[in-house]
Amino acid sequence: MTESFTTSGVREESRPEEHDKTGEEGRDELSAKTCPECSGRIVHDEAQAETYCQDCGRVLESEQIDHGPEWRASDSREKNAKSRVGAPQTQQLHDRGLSTVIDWRDEDAYGRSLSSRQQKKMRRLRKWDERFRTKSNQERNLKQALGEINRMASALGCPDPIRETTSVLYRQALEKDILQGRSIEGMATAALYAGSRLENIPRTLDEVAAVSRVDKIEIERTYRYLADELDLEMAPPDPEAYIGRFASRLGCPDETERRSRELIRSAVEEGVHNGRNPIGIAAAALYAAAKRTNREVTQDDLAEIANMSKPTISKRYPEILEAADEVSTG
Repeated sequence: MTESFTTSGVREESRPEEHDKTGEEGRDELSAKTCPECSGRIVHDEAQAETYCQDCGRVLESEQIDHGPEWRASDSREKNAKSRVGAPQTQQLHDRGLSTVIDWRDEDAYGRSLSSRQQKKMRRLRKWDERFRTKSNQERNLKQALGEINRMASALGCPDPIRETTSVLYRQALEKDILQGRSIEGMATAALYAGSRLENIPRTLDEVAAVSRVDKIEIERTYRYLADELDLEMAPPDPEAYIGRFASRLGCPDETERRSRELIRSAVEEGVHNGRNPIGIAAAALYAAAKRTNREVTQDDLAEIANMSKPTISKRYPEILEAADEVSTG
C-alpha cells in the first residue's frame, strides 16, 4: 500500500493497481480521503460549497461549482415534477415540443453562411425532418389545427391558459373521432371559443368569428356539437369577465373599472342578468360607472368595442342603476 497527496493537499491511501481508476470508481474513493493535518474525515458542504475536515475544521477546497438543480424537493413525486430537461412540454404543438427543429437560416454556429453544397444538404434534411415529425394523417391534422389555433389566439391576444385548454379540447375531439364532416378551421375556432369560456376569460362570438376563416353560423353549430360530444359543462359567461378588456380598450381608470364591477355584482344580486346578454350587462355597467366617475365615455364607443347595438346598452343602463340603488338602500 502506498501513500500519496492530491493537489488539494488531501492525503489518500491507495494500492498501486488502483491508480488507473476513473469515472464512478474514482469518485467512490472520495470517502477514503482523510485530512492531511489530523487524518480526520473529509466532509463536503453543498450549502457553503466547501470541502473541510470534520474534526479540525481545515478547509481543503472552497468556492466549488454546484452542478445540481437550483430547486429543492421533499419527496420523489415533487422531484419528478420539478425535474426538467430542455423546454417544457406543451399542448400547443402536435408533438408536445419533444421533437427537434432545424433552423431555417443557412448559417453555422458562428453566423457564417454555408456553402451552396451545405445549403442543399440542409434543405434536404429539413424536408425529411418535417416528414418525420408528422407520420400519420392524424398528426398532420393536429399540426394544422394547432397552428390555426395559435394564429387566432395571437390575433385575439389570448393568454397561454386559453391556448393550452383549447389545444386539449381539440386533441380530445380528434381522439373521439368527431371531426367527420367538419372542417379543421371550424372545429379549431369552436375549441378556442370554448376554451376561453372554460378559463373564464371569454371572447365574444363576434370577436372569434372576426379572426376565423369560417363564418359565425358554422362556429355556433360546431361549438354546440363540440360541447355536447365532450360533455362540457359551460356556465353562462360572467359579465364581470368582460370588464377588464373593455375598460382597457376605452382607457378607463381603475376607479371606473372598480365601480363597474360593483354595479355588475349588484345587478347579479338582483337577478338583472337572467336571460340577458352578459356583454350588454358589462357594457351598460361600464357606461354607468363612467357617468358616476365623470369620465367621457359614449354609448357609441361602448357599442363599437363590445360589438353590441346601442339600443341594447340604453335598455340595460337604467336596469343597472335601479339594481344598484335597491342594493344600497336594502
